[in-house]
Amino acid sequence: MKLIDTHVHLNFDVFGGELTSLSTRWREAEVIHLVHSCVEPGEFESILAIANQIPELSFAVGLHPLDAHKWQPQMATEIWDKASSEPRVVAIGEIGLDFYKADNIQQQKEVLWSQLEIAHQLDKPIIIHCRDAAAELRDLLELFWTQQGRLQGVMHCWGGNKEETQWFLELGLYISFSGIVTFKKATTVQESAQIVPANRLLVETDCPFLAPVPKRGKRNEPAFVRYVAECVAELRNTSLETLAEQTTENACKLFKLSLKTEALTSNGKG
Repeated sequence: MKLIDTHVHLNFDVFGGELTSLSTRWREAEVIHLVHSCVEPGEFESILAIANQIPELSFAVGLHPLDAHKWQPQMATEIWDKASSEPRVVAIGEIGLDFYKADNIQQQKEVLWSQLEIAHQLDKPIIIHCRDAAAELRDLLELFWTQQGRLQGVMHCWGGNKEETQWFLELGLYISFSGIVTFKKATTVQESAQIVPANRLLVETDCPFLAPVPKRGKRNEPAFVRYVAECVAELRNTSLETLAEQTTENACKLFKLSLKTEALTSNGKG
């Protein structure tokens, strides 16, 4: 079995000095690849340093919507340069809208649009963060699709209802579920996990946040993506092996990943 954790933040201080033990555990859990997201371009060097130690790591570069107030015109050039010069950058992100913790609505939309343009010009998928902004995000993406062209991407750590899920599926996006889907009271997310077509489904940890049941309340880590996959498989009445195979195939397609080397590294088999 092969699993891909499509959203991690291993450069956070909470993981300091533990990369070797973390990687041992995720390899034992049959996680063969990870996609490291980026909160702001200033993280790029710390993420690159991790990627230089972990062959099964790809990553993204972008500015999180809650950091939209940090945007400067030269940041677009910085993101472009980093994304175009490093082959392990497989996406622009995480980008999006978050009206739960911030009210700079227009600024967030402008920053998102600028990064969508970079993704479109570089033909990179987008990793989208969306909280309390589904309708506004849908409208903005529909406008961009019409004016500039369509993009591939993923709604990461998805927490929306079935109607909102359908909006983003119709825009051609993938939907990724995190540990939230394992929470007992997360019935809305669980219902959404049941309607996503198999070829648009992804799993993630968003570690160090949102550890899944049975690790809830602890620091999250990539090995725990297996619990997410198990829960989603149960919700969809399929086997863990089938779900792992499909979500791995989906991640490879979206992020244009080649896993031959990583598979050999992680399980010792040809």
